Amino acid sequence: MDEKVTIEDRVSARYESLSGQLRAAADYVVENPMDIAMRSLRSVAASSGLTPPTFSRLVRALDFESYEEIRELCRDTISRQTVSFSERVQRLQSEEANDGVRDTFLLRQSAASVSSIEKQANSLDADKLDAAVDAILRARRVILVGALASAGIAEYFAYLGRWISERWLMVGRNDISLGPALAQATSEDVMIVITMSPFGKRSMNAARIAAEKGVFLIVITDRHSCPVLKQANAGFIVPTESPQFFSSYVSTVVLIESMMGMLVSRAGEKASARIQEVEHNNHRLEEYWAL
Repeated sequence: MDEKVTIEDRVSARYESLSGQLRAAADYVVENPMDIAMRSLRSVAASSGLTPPTFSRLVRALDFESYEEIRELCRDTISRQTVSFSERVQRLQSEEANDGVRDTFLLRQSAASVSSIEKQANSLDADKLDAAVDAILRARRVILVGALASAGIAEYFAYLGRWISERWLMVGRNDISLGPALAQATSEDVMIVITMSPFGKRSMNAARIAAEKGVFLIVITDRHSCPVLKQANAGFIVPTESPQFFSSYVSTVVLIESMMGMLVSRAGEKASARIQEVEHNNHRLEEYWAL
């Protein structure tokens, strides 16, 4: 078994081909790695409301040789996660409760945000990240796609990218149409799709068209069930847990800012010169408030 493959990788690559029952089993496996790693198959089946044979069929559907292989990947997931922050959060909340201070929403939001960042830092595939950054550096064009709440995050990524290269293009916003951009896309390009559940239909269709044209596809999403993960050359599943009614983009911002830092460090003097020129022009245009 390839040690680089995670349980989320294997599930996302085959999710669309699974039946409804097998998708339910796959969802349970991804969302409950501790249960899978530590409990018996019969106990897992009882907790999930599914039958043991359903999980046995899932083993075959995901091209594993045995249920133990799934358990091993779940153990690997757990080993890459740390409980130190969760322990600190529990202590903080306990202290507030003991002091008679009502738990503040700011504390809960902050705790969820830091937990997401820590989870991502401990689980992200560094080799996959390196490959994505290298592809962006080589690309003729870098096309950013984001819909719904993801649109603003994609636009922010494109804004950062244009500081180091004119090759970055945010489509679907600012009168830059998605159709013409896709018509011109080639295998020399990179497309970065940022999409969270519920997934934007135009983003899904754009990713599929780009993949058909041989574009290097990078997908940043929050679910292994994202329909275009299996087409992605580099797919990243980011934590988005939040006490809010909407998904948090904190870990997504950390990921794209980390990618930008890697790009700048690898782009060398050319990127440095462009950043200096952009900043110089911004001063000449009086873009900044002068104190």
